[in-house]
Amino acid sequence: MNLPAYLAPFRPRIFSALGGYTRERFAKDLGAGMTVGMVALPLAMAFAIASGLSPQAGIWTAIIAGGLIALLGGSAVQIGGPAGAFIVIVYGIVEQYGLPNLLISTACAGVLLFLLGFLKMGTLVRYVPVSIVVGFTNGIAVLIALSQLKDLLGLQIARMPADFFSQIKALAAHMDSFNASALGLGAACFLGLVLWPKLFVSRSLGTNGFTARLISRMQAVEGVQLLRATRAVSRVPGPIVALITLTVFAWLLHLPVDTIGSRFGGIPQALPHFALPAFSWDTVRLLLPPTLTIAMLGAVESLLCARVADQLSGLPKHDPNQELMAQGIANFVVPFFGGMPATGTMARTVTNLRAGATSPVAGLTHALTLMLVVLVAAPLAMHVPLAVLAGFLVHVAWNMGEWREFARLRQYSSHYRLLMLGTFLLTVVFDLTVALQVGLLLACVLFVRRMSSLFQVVETERTADSVHFQLYGSLFFGAVAKIDPVLSVVESAPGALLVRLDAQSLQSLDASGLDVLVQLHKAVVLRGGRLVISGLNAQPRAVMARAGFLAKVNEL
Repeated sequence: MNLPAYLAPFRPRIFSALGGYTRERFAKDLGAGMTVGMVALPLAMAFAIASGLSPQAGIWTAIIAGGLIALLGGSAVQIGGPAGAFIVIVYGIVEQYGLPNLLISTACAGVLLFLLGFLKMGTLVRYVPVSIVVGFTNGIAVLIALSQLKDLLGLQIARMPADFFSQIKALAAHMDSFNASALGLGAACFLGLVLWPKLFVSRSLGTNGFTARLISRMQAVEGVQLLRATRAVSRVPGPIVALITLTVFAWLLHLPVDTIGSRFGGIPQALPHFALPAFSWDTVRLLLPPTLTIAMLGAVESLLCARVADQLSGLPKHDPNQELMAQGIANFVVPFFGGMPATGTMARTVTNLRAGATSPVAGLTHALTLMLVVLVAAPLAMHVPLAVLAGFLVHVAWNMGEWREFARLRQYSSHYRLLMLGTFLLTVVFDLTVALQVGLLLACVLFVRRMSSLFQVVETERTADSVHFQLYGSLFFGAVAKIDPVLSVVESAPGALLVRLDAQSLQSLDASGLDVLVQLHKAVVLRGGRLVISGLNAQPRAVMARAGFLAKVNEL
């Protein structure tokens, strides 16, 4: 499909993915979308509740944002919606600024994300150092797990504080309200989510150890019907099994635990209402830090998820700029329906792939499935124990963290260790905004230090009236101090000197590097000598020529 010229930068993947679309592919996408829709239901509720919002905020974010990202995105199989990475940020914003300002901040972040994609800056996200990504990902995982201890242990805390030390203090102060039933449900949910894939699903979507042996025994005794039943059960997503079985268990036994109904009054069985939050430029300026954090984290999460999806699917690579534009539109729209920030989600995208998705149709089906479930079965959600949702999120935190990176720190440089541990500790002790700001600043400082160490000035020859130096690397603002030895030689010489700089190995030059060469030239001329530069490469030559410096020095 050819888009109008004014929409040339806007090319959703669905237009190319539907070329040669067949019934067979539609059947796969339909099954995958229904599967991931069922998986998304408990996660969307859990993410919203953990963020200090109502469960329907997460559900309608998954429906609206998930549908828009699938329809307009640049990836064939990525599933969008509320994500665990946003829990800590959203909770902190709600605590500090209030829910209406969260909606404004999310919409503004959507505008930023769209502009990043429209201006083709999607590839810049890849320049965020992996050490920072690992550090704040592990920090977020710790904070998610900590925030769920209240419901996991059944503690009667009216409102959990947002910061790390206050949360620990609140948990310790209310340990006398510990609820063993809540812990049992949460632990059963976590263990079930861990064990279910090991029992039935292998890495290649077939069977592994336990199930392979079970099927072999069934075949040996001709248990065909039981074999078919086992295979059917293996296709049911673990989160749905845990949600249904533990909810029914708690309801039948009348366990004394908090549920969605007891805390939130259930989930409305109706479409959300469109509402405009109160908006002013003063509020936008106030919300600039959280807005930037939402946009930055949303961009990083979605594009990292899309790259993983490319590697697993073998489908054409995603368009990062189109993906950012779709994320921007989704985050701009969902606040008007009471939603929360959305991005690409790793667990649901991988589930989508494993279920056989081939195009964005699966993502659209996932959104429609969620909407139908809400409209038909919303009243049943009031019986879901909050401890079960806490178990979901502890499992999310466990899978989110890259814990092995701590054990492998010895293999990396001191720069990597400093960035990763620094970002991790700042995320846990302060917040993600501070961690990202300090982490990126520290990364820049360490990068400048590293690049400056690569620039070298080596004296190659000296006579009574001349001295030769070889320049290596990039002469930029972080390396200008290394020209000082050349200046010292010129200033200490008894007479005029011929100073020759061999720039054959000088790769690049910036304004600060040019300025220090100008100062060197003045010092040489002041003492009656000459500065000669030889072997200039294209970039340094162009910088010197534009500034008129090349005409003042002798070039060989």
